[in-house]
Amino acid sequence: MKIAMLGTRGIPAAYSGFETAVEHLAREFALRGHEVTVYCRPHMVERRETHVGARLVHIPTVQNKYLDTLVHTARCTAHMVRGNRPDVALYFISGNAPVVPFARLAGVPTVFQIDGLDSERAKWPAAARAYIRWCERMSGRVSTLTITDSRSVADTLEAKYGVRIPWIPYGADLPDPGDHGFCERLGVEPGRFVLFVGRLVPENNAHLLIEAHRASGIDWPLVIVGDAPYAQDYVDRLHDMAGDDVRFTGYVFGDGYGELVHRSGVMCVPTEVGGTHPVIVEGMAGGATLLVSDHAPNVEVVGDAAATFSLAGGAATLAEALTSLTADAARRAKLGFAAAVRAADRYSWSTCADRYLQLIGAALERRRG
Repeated sequence: MKIAMLGTRGIPAAYSGFETAVEHLAREFALRGHEVTVYCRPHMVERRETHVGARLVHIPTVQNKYLDTLVHTARCTAHMVRGNRPDVALYFISGNAPVVPFARLAGVPTVFQIDGLDSERAKWPAAARAYIRWCERMSGRVSTLTITDSRSVADTLEAKYGVRIPWIPYGADLPDPGDHGFCERLGVEPGRFVLFVGRLVPENNAHLLIEAHRASGIDWPLVIVGDAPYAQDYVDRLHDMAGDDVRFTGYVFGDGYGELVHRSGVMCVPTEVGGTHPVIVEGMAGGATLLVSDHAPNVEVVGDAAATFSLAGGAATLAEALTSLTADAARRAKLGFAAAVRAADRYSWSTCADRYLQLIGAALERRRG
């Protein structure tokens, strides 16, 4: 089967959870003998002809925060239907909803993967939020089949828009790469630092963690992994807030990322928007001691295998949770073990890919019907 994957920045993954998901799914699809094409933005990813068994097609786009994604997806769709037409197109990101029907009109069945409610992200101005809300409302109707990554998100979409869609949680695969000197270069001691990983945008709450880390008074440094190309004002604000015990690394992938997750003392995910965050399932797979916000999809993913804090309580509640965890080695060990067990039991890229292929089969059957 020929599978095209569109809508993200592309692979090798170098930005966010969507790209990470595409990379792992492309690998799993290719391992099963499928012909996979991933469309990429050349200004966002390393330029290669192939990666993880998939063919990569680089299509330029408008380098603009509000038009980048939509224009790129439209151009890729046109390229796809004119050239090596796939058996199915797998689209990502709710803001691409207006483009998806054009593939169907050209005779290509579509599966549309949407994340948590993107319209709630603080980075968007009012007009952009209104557009994304419209996309979310239409997402269950524009594609042959629409899916999301979290039961909580599926419940919310049904309550808001009256359309029930299936959900498939992301997988996780994060073996310990060993010591590559990354901790040493950052000047942190394995097992005695707090780790944040994510895009540096307001809804991921790195600012809340910096404030809580300072208020907690703990002597563990805070390592912040991530960046954001269109949020420089917010990134500058984070740097202004941070003390000498906060390390900003920018984006980190591969062995460096694995080393930090496996050697973190506490891995904190204080986000308040989104569905199944790959950072959480990867942290679980790495046996990290996780501290997550009480955002419903986060709680759904971790179950009782992580500590949680109330977003309503703000920095004070998070500071209290940090103080408690860093002082209790036995609890950290227990949570890390439980997280690894839960990840192995529930979150696998192989299982995730199998479920996608089942739904793709359903999409093809729906078209034939």
